[in-house]
Amino acid sequence: MTLDIIVGAQWGDEGKGRITDLLAANVDFVARFSGGDNAGHTVTIGQEIFKLHLMPSGIIHESVTCLIGNGVVINPAVLLRELSGLRERGVTVNPDRLKISTAAHLITPAHIALDKADEAFRGDEAIGTTQRGIGPAYSDKINRQGLRAGLLAEPEHLADAIHDHIAAKNLVLKNEYGAAPLNATDIAAQYADYARWIAPFLADTSLIVHEALENGRSVLAEGAQGTLLDLDHGTYPFVTSSWPTSGGALIGLGVGPKVVNRVIGVAKAFTSRVGSGPFPCELSGSEAERLRGTGENPWDEFGTTTGRPRRVGWLDTVILRYAARVNGLTEIALTKLDILSGLEEIPVCVAYELDGHGGQQAHPITHFPASLEQLAQCRPIYETLPGWQEDITAARSLTDLPPNARRYIEFISQNLNLPLSIISVGPKRSQTIMG
Repeated sequence: MTLDIIVGAQWGDEGKGRITDLLAANVDFVARFSGGDNAGHTVTIGQEIFKLHLMPSGIIHESVTCLIGNGVVINPAVLLRELSGLRERGVTVNPDRLKISTAAHLITPAHIALDKADEAFRGDEAIGTTQRGIGPAYSDKINRQGLRAGLLAEPEHLADAIHDHIAAKNLVLKNEYGAAPLNATDIAAQYADYARWIAPFLADTSLIVHEALENGRSVLAEGAQGTLLDLDHGTYPFVTSSWPTSGGALIGLGVGPKVVNRVIGVAKAFTSRVGSGPFPCELSGSEAERLRGTGENPWDEFGTTTGRPRRVGWLDTVILRYAARVNGLTEIALTKLDILSGLEEIPVCVAYELDGHGGQQAHPITHFPASLEQLAQCRPIYETLPGWQEDITAARSLTDLPPNARRYIEFISQNLNLPLSIISVGPKRSQTIMG
């Protein structure tokens, strides 16, 4: 009876899909527990690249059953496009392999319109959402006005509910944002058509997970986004609208903590983020371009969902220690170590200097600040490690790595007091070191 949880230990985009795909080879179920199609998980298998948004990253393994839990918000149009795209590429996706929680919530065109209108209204203070309706859908859920996926099993009831939903949101779009109304009748008919295709996948996924664990089966919980985008524990308000931390896995799948075995925090060998908000280790100019890449390679630092260039910086162990505390991490999976090859020196942030405020003197801190205002006043304190020049993409064990690469790994492990159990040195499944 084991539930292993994969979470992002930074601001998302750490390579969780790649790690989930790797570990899915040895589990029975992979369950997505939060977020929506604002997530983008890239999985590289041989020469093929799969960009997944709603599908759990275990879907490529034909022996794995995949679950979309109650903590996820689903855009049916995106779901069906993804299902179709996977089938066209030879991946089996049917109701035996994919189960969708009846308690997951639906995203509608009204949610998307509201998301776009609100971001435009905020102007320079925009949060930087993907404008895919994620926040408004979760807001409706919290306000007890949401539309659950279980409605897809009742097309007539669904059509009425969608029609009323669109009509109500049209008032908000018109009166608060001066935006054009949506056609409630057309959207209701569209969702009734979606129901015909999606209804066979609906299930009580909480019960499925419970019975699987009771019967000694293994379940891998896959998160979206990262710790610093968590609604409660992230850099609020520049966060997502759900709980991508390990506690969110329990809520988003409907299980209790006694079943948890491993909590694996995925972190890049440097740091990146998309969207607005303070970022103490952020780089610019040639250093940023060196870490980000050009965008010509899927391994480069551009959003899988949005295509936006990511903000990048050196590794920040203050963030990682915070992620370890909030999630109860048992280990770290380190990705993109190969990107650091060729650097003469590699700075690592080990603490912050908090600027003086209100007459106070600047002073170092080793914990992640509790307020966004304090974080904005922090400057990184670096310890510089020697780099390495060798190409490490063919390394398959720690001993294959050059001494300075091993030193970098050991430094991180000692600083976090956690083992680095997985190290990726390239985008392919085979380009992995099991530590």
